Amino acid sequence: MQRQKLLINGERLKDELERFANFGRTENNGVTRLSLSEEDRAARDFFRTCCEEIGLNVKVDDMGCMYATLDGVENKPPILIGSHLDSVKKGGRFDGVLGVLAGLEVVRTLVENNIKPRVPITIVNFTNEEGARFEPSMMASGVLAGKFDKNVMVNKKDSAGIAFSEALKCIGYEGEAENRLKEGTAFLELHIEQGPILEKENLSIGVVECVVGMACYDIEITGESDHAGTTPMSMRKDALFAANNVINEIRRVLGPLDEELVFTIGRVNVYPSIHTVIPNKVIFSLEARHKDPEIVRTFKNFVESLPIFGLNEGCEIKTTKLWERDTVWFDTEIVNQLEKSAQSLGYSNKRMVSGAGHDAQFIASLVPSAMLFVPSFNGKSHCEEELTTWEECEKGVNVLLDTVMALLSK
Repeated sequence: MQRQKLLINGERLKDELERFANFGRTENNGVTRLSLSEEDRAARDFFRTCCEEIGLNVKVDDMGCMYATLDGVENKPPILIGSHLDSVKKGGRFDGVLGVLAGLEVVRTLVENNIKPRVPITIVNFTNEEGARFEPSMMASGVLAGKFDKNVMVNKKDSAGIAFSEALKCIGYEGEAENRLKEGTAFLELHIEQGPILEKENLSIGVVECVVGMACYDIEITGESDHAGTTPMSMRKDALFAANNVINEIRRVLGPLDEELVFTIGRVNVYPSIHTVIPNKVIFSLEARHKDPEIVRTFKNFVESLPIFGLNEGCEIKTTKLWERDTVWFDTEIVNQLEKSAQSLGYSNKRMVSGAGHDAQFIASLVPSAMLFVPSFNGKSHCEEELTTWEECEKGVNVLLDTVMALLSK
């Protein structure tokens, strides 16, 4: 079909983002819409209504993922656009939902311009991307991609002891396995950056080349508890002092390794946590993320050498790998087209990587996939202060639309 230059209705996109924010809106203008909650059910119902009003066929799979399809001229694998509608507790108005509504706005634009796409276009809402109620995150897309075992996932329970399968039935969104996403011409996911880079560099669009690899460990340091007032410093096996030495060594070694390497100690537990007792155990997490597998491998080798670390204060050090993932590179042709579309629309842009996980990283094993980022104010996300300007949201969806038109013209 002949290529047309189209732009979305930015005011309509803004209105829809605000309407969806009402499903779980918090006092400080954030959103709490945990997966399979009543707020999630209401958002799903409204999404279904919006799709059916413009003639889309909506199906639901056995993990609760929703697929709203605009038929194409040819019965071929669809172009998929989507993300997720669930949020973390007291999260923001843009994370996830922007990607779903981007698909809705792209399809609405085609419909109102009487454009029948060459291949079908399907908007996808993936279930439980956040993992805030049922762990792990990206649960449904992980099941679809064969990364997670469905039987294990549906039996995961929330803090109230409610199983995923029970909650799914309760909100009326348990569909059929035959409706699962199996193939596609392309998968596109628009997402807020959740970081400060685009805003800092005054750019409108991030063309995402990959989701970076990572590894996460627990580091356990075991010493001996004694009385804090009677045990001489030279006779102590203080696990917290040893942990301090290890943490300093971590920063000394990893800091200069590569400027794009990020590493975090996000959880620290000290035992017995009594001010009059020398700590006998410290357990802390350490994760690192980088796109280059050699850098991740260097990190892993370093962590696994910590048990023979010299300044251990007489304590024992044990490292346990919790999980890891490889870097997922997105489809080169689609990435190039996203960049070309941003440039043709005159939007400032750069290529970048994603340090956070997204459904696209799992779907990439099934369908040629790519992602776009739009700026996050002050890099804020997963909080009520999360903000992306309406103009930047509109630009992101315009790039998506232009890319869809380019894919349809091939």
